[in-house]
Amino acid sequence: MDFNVKKLAADAGTFLTRAVQFTEEKLGQAEKTELDAHLENLLTKAECTKTYTEKILKQTEVLLQPNPNARIEEFLYEKLDRKAPSRLNNQEQLAQYMTDAGNEFGPGTAYGNALIKCGETQKRIGGAHRELVQTGAIHFLTPLRNFIEGDFKTISKEKKLLQNKRLDLDAAKTRLKKAKVAEARAACEQELRITQSEFDRQAEITRLLLEGISSTHAHHLRCLNEFVEAQMTYFAQCYQYMLDLQKQLGSFPSTFASNNNQSTSPSMQSMSASSVSDSAPLPSTKNTLGTSGFTELKASNGSRKARVLYDYDAANSSELSLLADEVITVFSIPGMDSDWMMGERGNQKGKVPITYLELLN
Repeated sequence: MDFNVKKLAADAGTFLTRAVQFTEEKLGQAEKTELDAHLENLLTKAECTKTYTEKILKQTEVLLQPNPNARIEEFLYEKLDRKAPSRLNNQEQLAQYMTDAGNEFGPGTAYGNALIKCGETQKRIGGAHRELVQTGAIHFLTPLRNFIEGDFKTISKEKKLLQNKRLDLDAAKTRLKKAKVAEARAACEQELRITQSEFDRQAEITRLLLEGISSTHAHHLRCLNEFVEAQMTYFAQCYQYMLDLQKQLGSFPSTFASNNNQSTSPSMQSMSASSVSDSAPLPSTKNTLGTSGFTELKASNGSRKARVLYDYDAANSSELSLLADEVITVFSIPGMDSDWMMGERGNQKGKVPITYLELLN
């Protein structure tokens, strides 16, 4: 018990001495031992690395998981060393809503079928995003977090210890200057040699740790490359999924005409012409040119005027985008797909789907 009291008193005295030395340095009343330029540069580099690593880590987490509540929940489960419950991501949730709506409106309707197709695509994108999050967490976020919570904490600990050794050294220098008696000067000189040795040893330990920052940068560069590759894979998948969806929706009207004709019940087929005409037109062959109109268009190579029934976005540079109710010039080309014609609007030319047109006499 007596030893503990003495140690506590000694520690308190050391702490007080360091506090006095630090205060006098701030007030310009005491000299301060400056670190060599190389060590100062290493300390600056380490602090800069820590600051930007934290920023990149935090923003990448936001990028991969935009929902702040979900991030907090995942953080808590991670601290508790438990697996977070599986949940739908944003794309998968949207896919679920679209699919449910499509089934509710009816897969046999234009809108219902389109919603289901979009839902399938959103689900595939959601799966790709889930893979991106997992890859990013393992190969990018974890190494960054390990540096912040591991290596840099060790550096900070040794840096603080170096600061204490420097304060002890400068306090010993101050006492030596104030010593007047020979015996006191001898004791102060001995103390100065010890504190100088401890400071030099701690400075070397800190320097070796700080020089490892370059290796950290090299490691983080490899992790960054892996994250970029994961992003490239994700965006390539998304582009392909959306391209496939665009093609499906681009051929939607003609495809839907056959689907509707096949799925129509006998009672629906017996509806009067007036009842059918009152319903909203679908982008199918029945509501555009009709059988005779298609025959006339396919047989003629001359140009005709046609009114556009529905908006159409060109899938590529060979097609012509259309706006509902505009009038364009159309003509057929031998060998062209029977579902398409060449359209012309001023200086713009391109393929247009026949099912979006109404021939004008």
